[in-house]
Amino acid sequence: MSAILDEVLAANNGYANNFGDKGKLTIPPARHFAILTCMDARLDPAQYAGLAEGDAHVIRNAGGRASDDAIRSLVISYKLLGTREWFVIHHTDCGMGLFTDDIMRDLLSKSLETATVDAAGWHDIGKGPGSGEGAYIDWLTFKSETDSVTEDVRRIRNHPLVPANIPIYGYVYDVRTGRLIEVPEATWVGRIS
Repeated sequence: MSAILDEVLAANNGYANNFGDKGKLTIPPARHFAILTCMDARLDPAQYAGLAEGDAHVIRNAGGRASDDAIRSLVISYKLLGTREWFVIHHTDCGMGLFTDDIMRDLLSKSLETATVDAAGWHDIGKGPGSGEGAYIDWLTFKSETDSVTEDVRRIRNHPLVPANIPIYGYVYDVRTGRLIEVPEATWVGRIS
């Protein structure tokens, strides 16, 4: 076993021993909202949004982007589980702004091993083979956190499966201060129409 596996299983054992009444939580989120945010390990939505288990749906992916799968989850969250408000929360210093789709595709075409980055850019240090399959994926990279929040709120708002009565709020989480900073244009786009 790896040290990480041992740590995770030990932590789970301690958690399960103190699980208490959490097994009685209902499937629908108690506070009736959902958050779409980034998978970045520096973000703890439970902390920055004041969540307890069972409070809200948290959908995470690289960049917190409104991908087809994220929208699928939001639609299920509303249609079947009753969420009534949604937040799109990206963050400062996001890794998705450090590369482009073309860079990712090029790196993957050379090797499937972890790449490195320095002042000169990204470098593939692995040995091949790579794969050209990366050419068929939209990696949803971006240059501006605020622009990407607005773009994602707009995409969600305009999606034919998203009802007009769900407010969608746009924020950027500051990884240096822990504060949520509203993106007014995104919140305006996501308003109830």
